[in-house]
Amino acid sequence: MVRPLIGVVPGMELNEKHYKITKNNMLAIEQAGGIPLVMPYLTNSDMIDELIERIDGLFLTGGDDIDPIYFNEEPHLNLGPFIPERDAFEMKITREILAKDKPVFGVCKGAQMLNLAADGDMYQDICGQLKGELIQHSQKAANYAPIHAVELMKGSLIYRLAEEKTIRVNSYHHQANRKPGKHFIISGKARDGVVEVVESTVHRFALGVQWHPEHMKDPVSKKIFRGFVAACEEGKREKKKA
Repeated sequence: MVRPLIGVVPGMELNEKHYKITKNNMLAIEQAGGIPLVMPYLTNSDMIDELIERIDGLFLTGGDDIDPIYFNEEPHLNLGPFIPERDAFEMKITREILAKDKPVFGVCKGAQMLNLAADGDMYQDICGQLKGELIQHSQKAANYAPIHAVELMKGSLIYRLAEEKTIRVNSYHHQANRKPGKHFIISGKARDGVVEVVESTVHRFALGVQWHPEHMKDPVSKKIFRGFVAACEEGKREKKKA
């Protein structure tokens, strides 16, 4: 069996000297049966197209904030740092991956970028833009510790993967998705109404979760990564037959 090659988008230090990625991102894909490949922020369109042909799936990791230019807003007072080069690369490669119907999985910032690539929008700062009392979405507990519940929509992809109606997740964010993109739905929310899961209704596998399953040690997190890698394997087999 030839294992699927999965492109992984890294973060970058603000001084733009070093790419960065936690080992748990890579281990989660490896342990699910995929081969992770860290990708630089390419700017050459032909090279990006060639990269897309070679990878079997795309993993969008967490990271800094997102430039609000991608959803036609001016910067909110509480907008944090963002990397323009990363946002530009992620937006282009995600849109092309979706157009080719190759599997894509996004966590935290990656979930937001996935939704924006499908023409959705997002909150720049949930504390400053959402009404009502919010639960803690930037936890002080260890990064693997589940801190709050997420209610999943029955029949959705995330529900089928988790095999549970309510799950508990970790949380490290102050931004969140708002309106789902074209052919996307909201399939999971925290109990304060914050969007926790978006997914496509037309693609093979296009899923974004607001938490960080790569850091968690629970069975549900492993099921999500296995489901993603399995979709990459299926796509790879179909491409080989064609």
